[in-house]
Amino acid sequence: MDGINRRELGNVALGGAAALAAASSASAKLIPLPPGIKIGVSAGQPNAEHMSYLKQLGVTWVSLAPEQKSADAEGFIRLREQWEKAGFKVYNIGSGVGPSGSLHNMPEVTLNLPGRDQKIEEYLNYIRYVGKAGVPYSTYAHMGNGIWSSGRTVSPRGYSARDGDANSPEWKGNWSGKVYTQPLSHGRVFSEQEIWDNYTYFIKKVVPVAEEAGVRIGIHPDDPPQRMLAGVPRCIFSNFEGYKRAIEIANSPNIGVCLCVGSWLEGGAATGADPVEVIKYFAAKKKLFKIHFRNVSAPLPHFTEALIDDGYYDLSKVMRALVEVKYDGIMIPDHIPAVGVMPNAPDTTRGGAATAGYQPSPGLAYLLGCMNGMLKSAQSKV
Repeated sequence: MDGINRRELGNVALGGAAALAAASSASAKLIPLPPGIKIGVSAGQPNAEHMSYLKQLGVTWVSLAPEQKSADAEGFIRLREQWEKAGFKVYNIGSGVGPSGSLHNMPEVTLNLPGRDQKIEEYLNYIRYVGKAGVPYSTYAHMGNGIWSSGRTVSPRGYSARDGDANSPEWKGNWSGKVYTQPLSHGRVFSEQEIWDNYTYFIKKVVPVAEEAGVRIGIHPDDPPQRMLAGVPRCIFSNFEGYKRAIEIANSPNIGVCLCVGSWLEGGAATGADPVEVIKYFAAKKKLFKIHFRNVSAPLPHFTEALIDDGYYDLSKVMRALVEVKYDGIMIPDHIPAVGVMPNAPDTTRGGAATAGYQPSPGLAYLLGCMNGMLKSAQSKV
Protein backbone atom coordinates (compact mmCIF):
# COMPACT_ATOMS: atom_id res chain seq x y z
CA MET A 1 0.00 0.00 0.00
CA ASP A 2 2.45 2.64 -1.29
CA GLY A 3 5.13 1.95 1.31
CA ILE A 4 2.92 1.57 4.41
CA ASN A 5 1.91 -1.82 5.75
CA ARG A 6 -1.32 -2.78 7.47
CA ARG A 7 0.14 -2.55 10.99
CA GLU A 8 1.53 0.91 10.31
CA LEU A 9 -1.82 1.97 8.89
CA GLY A 10 -3.48 0.75 12.08
CA ASN A 11 -1.02 2.72 14.18
CA VAL A 12 -1.74 5.84 12.16
CA ALA A 13 -5.47 5.34 12.66
CA LEU A 14 -5.05 4.82 16.40
CA GLY A 15 -2.81 7.84 16.62
CA GLY A 16 -5.37 9.92 14.79
CA ALA A 17 -8.15 8.73 17.10
CA ALA A 18 -6.00 9.56 20.13
CA ALA A 19 -5.26 13.00 18.72
CA LEU A 20 -8.95 13.65 18.16
CA ALA A 21 -9.76 12.54 21.73
CA ALA A 22 -7.00 14.77 23.10
CA ALA A 23 -8.27 17.69 21.04
CA SER A 24 -11.79 17.11 22.33
CA SER A 25 -10.61 17.05 25.95
CA ALA A 26 -8.46 20.14 25.39
CA SER A 27 -11.46 22.08 24.11
CA ALA A 28 -13.80 20.84 26.86
CA LYS A 29 -15.23 23.47 29.18
CA LEU A 30 -16.09 23.05 32.87
CA ILE A 31 -18.14 25.62 34.75
CA PRO A 32 -15.89 26.59 37.71
CA LEU A 33 -16.50 25.27 41.22
CA PRO A 34 -15.05 26.56 44.49
CA PRO A 35 -12.83 24.05 46.32
CA GLY A 36 -13.92 21.97 49.30
CA ILE A 37 -16.62 19.46 50.21
CA LYS A 38 -20.11 20.90 49.88
CA ILE A 39 -22.69 19.29 52.16
CA GLY A 40 -26.04 20.10 50.63
CA VAL A 41 -29.57 18.82 50.15
CA SER A 42 -32.02 17.91 47.45
CA ALA A 43 -34.61 20.63 47.15
CA GLY A 44 -37.51 21.53 44.92
CA GLN A 45 -39.10 24.75 43.84
CA PRO A 46 -38.41 27.92 45.85
CA ASN A 47 -40.45 28.03 49.05
CA ALA A 48 -39.84 30.64 51.75
CA GLU A 49 -40.60 28.32 54.66
CA HIS A 50 -38.45 25.52 53.28
CA MET A 51 -35.59 27.92 52.60
CA SER A 52 -35.82 29.24 56.14
CA TYR A 53 -35.65 25.70 57.53
CA LEU A 54 -32.62 24.85 55.38
CA LYS A 55 -30.85 27.98 56.60
CA GLN A 56 -31.51 26.90 60.18
CA LEU A 57 -29.78 23.61 59.32
CA GLY A 58 -26.74 25.46 57.95
CA VAL A 59 -27.36 24.47 54.31
CA THR A 60 -25.77 26.53 51.53
CA TRP A 61 -25.64 24.18 48.51
CA VAL A 62 -28.75 22.72 46.90
CA SER A 63 -29.41 20.06 44.30
CA LEU A 64 -32.62 20.83 42.40
CA ALA A 65 -35.18 18.91 40.39
CA PRO A 66 -36.91 20.73 37.52
CA GLU A 67 -40.57 21.06 36.65
CA GLN A 68 -41.53 19.99 33.15
CA LYS A 69 -43.36 23.23 32.39
CA SER A 70 -40.22 25.30 32.99
CA ALA A 71 -37.47 22.87 31.91
CA ASP A 72 -35.64 25.21 29.56
CA ALA A 73 -32.76 27.68 29.79
CA GLU A 74 -34.95 30.57 30.92
CA GLY A 75 -36.66 28.42 33.53
CA PHE A 76 -33.35 27.15 34.89
CA ILE A 77 -31.86 30.65 35.03
CA ARG A 78 -34.92 31.85 36.92
CA LEU A 79 -34.76 28.86 39.31
CA ARG A 80 -31.06 29.43 40.05
CA GLU A 81 -31.56 33.15 40.61
CA GLN A 82 -34.47 32.56 43.00
CA TRP A 83 -32.34 30.26 45.17
CA GLU A 84 -29.29 32.51 44.95
CA LYS A 85 -31.33 35.55 45.96
CA ALA A 86 -32.19 33.67 49.17
CA GLY A 87 -28.50 33.02 49.87
CA PHE A 88 -28.10 29.50 48.44
CA LYS A 89 -25.82 28.11 45.75
CA VAL A 90 -27.09 25.73 43.06
CA TYR A 91 -24.82 22.77 42.30
CA ASN A 92 -27.13 20.54 40.32
CA ILE A 93 -30.27 20.51 38.25
CA GLY A 94 -30.80 16.79 37.80
CA SER A 95 -33.45 14.15 37.13
CA GLY A 96 -33.88 15.60 33.67
CA VAL A 97 -37.27 16.18 32.13
CA GLY A 98 -38.27 17.17 28.61
CA PRO A 99 -41.35 17.47 26.41
CA SER A 100 -41.78 13.67 26.37
CA GLY A 101 -41.31 13.28 30.14
CA SER A 102 -38.43 11.90 32.19
CA LEU A 103 -34.90 12.05 30.75
CA HIS A 104 -33.56 9.86 33.55
CA ASN A 105 -33.70 6.05 33.43
CA MET A 106 -34.93 6.10 29.84
CA PRO A 107 -35.71 2.57 28.58
CA GLU A 108 -35.76 3.94 25.04
CA VAL A 109 -32.08 4.82 25.42
CA THR A 110 -30.87 1.96 27.62
CA LEU A 111 -32.67 -0.71 25.58
CA ASN A 112 -32.81 0.90 22.10
CA LEU A 113 -36.59 1.06 21.97
CA PRO A 114 -38.69 3.20 19.62
CA GLY A 115 -38.24 6.89 20.37
CA ARG A 116 -34.55 6.59 21.32
CA ASP A 117 -33.25 9.43 19.15
CA GLN A 118 -36.03 11.77 20.26
CA LYS A 119 -35.18 11.08 23.91
CA ILE A 120 -31.48 11.65 23.27
CA GLU A 121 -32.12 14.95 21.50
CA GLU A 122 -34.29 16.11 24.41
CA TYR A 123 -31.54 15.13 26.82
CA LEU A 124 -28.92 17.03 24.81
CA ASN A 125 -31.11 20.12 24.87
CA TYR A 126 -31.57 19.67 28.61
CA ILE A 127 -27.79 19.70 29.15
CA ARG A 128 -27.53 22.81 26.97
CA TYR A 129 -30.14 24.51 29.17
CA VAL A 130 -28.27 23.56 32.36
CA GLY A 131 -25.07 25.03 30.94
CA LYS A 132 -26.76 28.25 29.80
CA ALA A 133 -28.09 28.65 33.34
CA GLY A 134 -24.53 28.48 34.69
CA VAL A 135 -25.20 25.33 36.71
CA PRO A 136 -22.08 23.15 36.87
CA TYR A 137 -23.52 19.65 37.17
CA SER A 138 -26.38 17.25 36.39
CA THR A 139 -27.01 13.65 37.47
CA TYR A 140 -27.98 10.96 34.97
CA ALA A 141 -29.08 7.34 35.56
CA HIS A 142 -29.11 4.60 32.92
CA MET A 143 -31.56 1.99 34.23
CA GLY A 144 -33.86 0.33 31.71
CA ASN A 145 -36.62 -0.79 34.05
CA GLY A 146 -36.62 1.60 36.97
CA ILE A 147 -35.68 1.53 40.64
CA TRP A 148 -36.74 -1.70 42.34
CA SER A 149 -38.30 -1.96 45.79
CA SER A 150 -40.72 -4.17 47.68
CA GLY A 151 -42.49 -1.39 49.55
CA ARG A 152 -41.76 0.16 52.92
CA THR A 153 -40.99 -1.37 56.26
CA VAL A 154 -40.43 -0.29 59.85
CA SER A 155 -36.86 -0.56 61.07
CA PRO A 156 -35.98 -2.08 64.47
CA ARG A 157 -35.56 1.51 65.73
CA GLY A 158 -39.09 2.30 64.60
CA TYR A 159 -38.74 4.59 61.59
CA SER A 160 -40.27 3.89 58.19
CA ALA A 161 -37.94 3.30 55.23
CA ARG A 162 -37.81 1.80 51.76
CA ASP A 163 -37.47 -1.98 51.68
CA GLY A 164 -35.83 -4.06 48.95
CA ASP A 165 -36.62 -7.77 49.26
CA ALA A 166 -35.80 -9.50 45.98
CA ASN A 167 -37.83 -12.55 47.06
CA SER A 168 -40.98 -10.60 47.86
CA PRO A 169 -44.02 -10.79 45.56
CA GLU A 170 -44.02 -6.98 45.81
CA TRP A 171 -40.55 -6.72 44.25
CA LYS A 172 -41.15 -4.26 41.38
CA GLY A 173 -39.44 -1.54 39.41
CA ASN A 174 -40.86 1.96 39.26
CA TRP A 175 -39.94 5.09 37.37
CA SER A 176 -41.85 8.03 35.93
CA GLY A 177 -45.24 6.46 36.56
CA LYS A 178 -44.35 3.09 35.03
CA VAL A 179 -44.24 -0.21 36.90
CA TYR A 180 -41.93 -3.07 35.84
CA THR A 181 -42.38 -6.66 37.01
CA GLN A 182 -40.78 -10.07 36.73
CA PRO A 183 -40.11 -12.25 34.83
CA LEU A 184 -39.52 -10.04 31.75
CA SER A 185 -40.17 -6.31 32.09
CA HIS A 186 -39.91 -5.76 28.32
CA GLY A 187 -40.99 -9.12 26.93
CA ARG A 188 -37.54 -10.59 26.28
CA VAL A 189 -34.02 -11.04 27.61
CA PHE A 190 -31.50 -8.44 26.47
CA SER A 191 -27.83 -9.28 26.01
CA GLU A 192 -25.02 -7.48 27.79
CA GLN A 193 -23.56 -6.53 24.41
CA GLU A 194 -26.80 -4.74 23.52
CA ILE A 195 -26.64 -2.78 26.76
CA TRP A 196 -23.04 -1.76 26.12
CA ASP A 197 -23.74 -0.82 22.50
CA ASN A 198 -26.72 1.30 23.52
CA TYR A 199 -24.72 3.10 26.21
CA THR A 200 -21.89 3.81 23.76
CA TYR A 201 -24.31 5.18 21.16
CA PHE A 202 -25.80 7.51 23.77
CA ILE A 203 -22.67 8.75 25.52
CA LYS A 204 -20.83 9.53 22.27
CA LYS A 205 -23.65 11.95 21.42
CA VAL A 206 -23.66 13.44 24.92
CA VAL A 207 -19.93 14.14 25.28
CA PRO A 208 -19.53 17.02 22.76
CA VAL A 209 -22.65 18.74 24.07
CA ALA A 210 -21.57 18.45 27.72
CA GLU A 211 -18.09 19.71 26.84
CA GLU A 212 -19.46 22.70 24.97
CA ALA A 213 -21.98 23.50 27.73
CA GLY A 214 -19.40 23.16 30.52
CA VAL A 215 -21.64 20.76 32.44
CA ARG A 216 -20.36 17.81 34.47
CA ILE A 217 -22.56 14.72 34.22
CA GLY A 218 -22.35 12.18 37.04
CA ILE A 219 -23.77 8.74 36.28
CA HIS A 220 -25.69 7.16 39.15
CA PRO A 221 -25.28 3.46 40.06
CA ASP A 222 -28.06 1.04 39.24
CA ASP A 223 -30.55 0.83 42.10
CA PRO A 224 -30.36 -1.93 43.02
CA PRO A 225 -27.11 -3.13 41.38
CA GLN A 226 -28.43 -6.61 40.61
CA ARG A 227 -26.70 -7.98 37.50
CA MET A 228 -29.95 -9.08 35.84
CA LEU A 229 -33.43 -7.76 36.59
CA ALA A 230 -36.48 -8.97 34.69
CA GLY A 231 -34.52 -9.74 31.54
CA VAL A 232 -32.47 -6.52 31.57
CA PRO A 233 -28.74 -6.82 32.37
CA ARG A 234 -27.37 -4.24 34.78
CA CYS A 235 -23.85 -4.93 33.63
CA ILE A 236 -22.46 -1.39 33.42
CA PHE A 237 -23.34 0.67 36.47
CA SER A 238 -23.76 -2.17 38.95
CA ASN A 239 -20.06 -2.89 39.39
CA PHE A 240 -16.61 -1.30 39.53
CA GLU A 241 -15.23 -2.78 36.30
CA GLY A 242 -18.32 -1.74 34.37
CA TYR A 243 -18.06 1.81 35.67
CA LYS A 244 -14.38 2.06 34.76
CA ARG A 245 -15.04 0.84 31.22
CA ALA A 246 -18.03 3.18 30.81
CA ILE A 247 -16.07 6.25 31.89
CA GLU A 248 -13.20 5.26 29.59
CA ILE A 249 -15.62 4.96 26.66
CA ALA A 250 -16.88 8.48 27.37
CA ASN A 251 -13.27 9.72 27.54
CA SER A 252 -14.24 13.21 28.67
CA PRO A 253 -13.51 15.42 31.67
CA ASN A 254 -17.24 16.19 31.74
CA ILE A 255 -18.44 12.60 32.25
CA GLY A 256 -17.92 11.06 35.68
CA VAL A 257 -19.54 9.43 38.68
CA CYS A 258 -22.41 10.20 41.02
CA LEU A 259 -21.61 7.68 43.73
CA CYS A 260 -24.81 6.78 45.55
CA VAL A 261 -23.24 4.98 48.49
CA GLY A 262 -26.56 3.41 49.45
CA SER A 263 -27.13 1.88 46.02
CA TRP A 264 -23.53 0.65 45.97
CA LEU A 265 -23.92 -0.95 49.40
CA GLU A 266 -27.04 -2.75 48.18
CA GLY A 267 -24.74 -4.71 45.88
CA GLY A 268 -22.24 -5.69 48.56
CA ALA A 269 -19.30 -7.78 47.38
CA ALA A 270 -20.91 -8.22 43.93
CA THR A 271 -19.94 -4.64 43.05
CA GLY A 272 -16.28 -5.67 43.08
CA ALA A 273 -15.07 -2.74 45.18
CA ASP A 274 -15.56 -1.09 48.56
CA PRO A 275 -16.97 2.48 48.37
CA VAL A 276 -13.63 3.85 49.57
CA GLU A 277 -11.84 2.15 46.65
CA VAL A 278 -14.35 3.64 44.21
CA ILE A 279 -13.85 7.11 45.69
CA LYS A 280 -10.07 6.96 45.52
CA TYR A 281 -10.01 5.61 41.96
CA PHE A 282 -12.38 8.13 40.38
CA ALA A 283 -11.25 11.11 42.47
CA ALA A 284 -7.69 10.53 41.26
CA LYS A 285 -8.99 10.86 37.70
CA LYS A 286 -11.07 13.95 38.58
CA LYS A 287 -14.22 12.02 37.67
CA LEU A 288 -16.02 12.02 41.05
CA PHE A 289 -18.75 14.67 40.92
CA LYS A 290 -21.46 13.90 43.48
CA ILE A 291 -22.02 11.70 46.56
CA HIS A 292 -25.35 10.39 47.85
CA PHE A 293 -24.69 9.67 51.52
CA ARG A 294 -26.91 6.75 52.48
CA ASN A 295 -26.70 3.47 54.37
CA VAL A 296 -28.62 0.18 54.16
CA SER A 297 -29.19 -2.69 56.55
CA ALA A 298 -27.58 -5.41 54.41
CA PRO A 299 -26.70 -6.23 50.78
CA LEU A 300 -29.06 -7.98 48.39
CA PRO A 301 -31.13 -10.11 48.33
CA HIS A 302 -32.79 -8.07 51.10
CA PHE A 303 -31.86 -4.54 52.10
CA THR A 304 -33.65 -1.79 53.99
CA GLU A 305 -32.61 1.82 53.74
CA ALA A 306 -31.22 3.05 57.04
CA LEU A 307 -30.08 6.15 58.85
CA ILE A 308 -26.36 6.85 58.56
CA ASP A 309 -25.49 5.21 61.89
CA ASP A 310 -27.98 2.36 61.59
CA GLY A 311 -26.74 0.40 58.56
CA TYR A 312 -24.13 -2.28 57.96
CA TYR A 313 -21.37 0.02 56.66
CA ASP A 314 -19.30 2.56 58.60
CA LEU A 315 -19.96 5.72 56.60
CA SER A 316 -17.28 7.62 58.49
CA LYS A 317 -14.83 5.73 56.23
CA VAL A 318 -16.50 7.34 53.21
CA MET A 319 -16.17 10.79 54.76
CA ARG A 320 -12.51 10.24 55.63
CA ALA A 321 -11.77 9.09 52.08
CA LEU A 322 -13.46 12.17 50.62
CA VAL A 323 -11.37 14.45 52.82
CA GLU A 324 -8.18 12.56 51.96
CA VAL A 325 -8.73 12.87 48.20
CA LYS A 326 -9.65 16.55 48.55
CA TYR A 327 -13.06 15.99 47.02
CA ASP A 328 -14.65 19.30 45.98
CA GLY A 329 -18.12 18.21 44.87
CA ILE A 330 -21.44 18.06 46.65
CA MET A 331 -22.69 15.34 48.99
CA ILE A 332 -26.30 15.04 50.05
CA PRO A 333 -28.37 12.91 52.44
CA ASP A 334 -30.37 10.58 50.23
CA HIS A 335 -33.78 8.88 50.50
CA ILE A 336 -34.49 10.33 53.93
CA PRO A 337 -36.17 7.77 56.24
CA ALA A 338 -39.42 8.98 57.79
CA VAL A 339 -38.23 9.97 61.26
CA GLY A 340 -40.65 11.59 63.70
CA VAL A 341 -43.83 10.32 62.04
CA MET A 342 -45.97 7.31 62.70
CA PRO A 343 -44.62 4.12 61.07
CA ASN A 344 -45.92 3.51 57.53
CA ALA A 345 -47.20 7.07 57.20
CA PRO A 346 -46.64 8.58 53.73
CA ASP A 347 -43.04 9.77 53.39
CA THR A 348 -43.17 13.37 52.12
CA THR A 349 -39.47 14.06 52.75
CA ARG A 350 -37.88 11.84 50.10
CA GLY A 351 -34.54 13.37 49.21
CA GLY A 352 -35.01 16.12 51.81
CA ALA A 353 -37.51 18.21 49.87
CA ALA A 354 -41.18 18.32 50.82
CA THR A 355 -43.36 16.87 48.08
CA ALA A 356 -46.79 17.59 49.52
CA GLY A 357 -46.38 21.14 50.76
CA TYR A 358 -43.64 22.28 53.12
CA GLN A 359 -42.99 20.45 56.36
CA PRO A 360 -39.78 20.18 58.40
CA SER A 361 -37.96 16.86 58.16
CA PRO A 362 -36.47 15.59 61.43
CA GLY A 363 -34.72 12.86 59.43
CA LEU A 364 -32.98 15.43 57.25
CA ALA A 365 -31.84 17.42 60.29
CA TYR A 366 -30.51 14.24 61.94
CA LEU A 367 -28.56 13.20 58.84
CA LEU A 368 -27.08 16.64 58.22
CA GLY A 369 -25.93 16.75 61.84
CA CYS A 370 -24.26 13.37 61.43
CA MET A 371 -22.58 14.38 58.17
CA ASN A 372 -21.25 17.69 59.48
CA GLY A 373 -19.92 15.99 62.60
CA MET A 374 -18.20 13.31 60.49
CA LEU A 375 -16.70 15.94 58.19
CA LYS A 376 -15.21 18.00 61.04
CA SER A 377 -13.80 14.84 62.62
CA ALA A 378 -12.24 13.70 59.34
CA GLN A 379 -10.78 17.12 58.62
CA SER A 380 -9.16 17.26 62.04
CA LYS A 381 -7.22 14.06 61.29
CA VAL A 382 -5.77 15.06 57.91
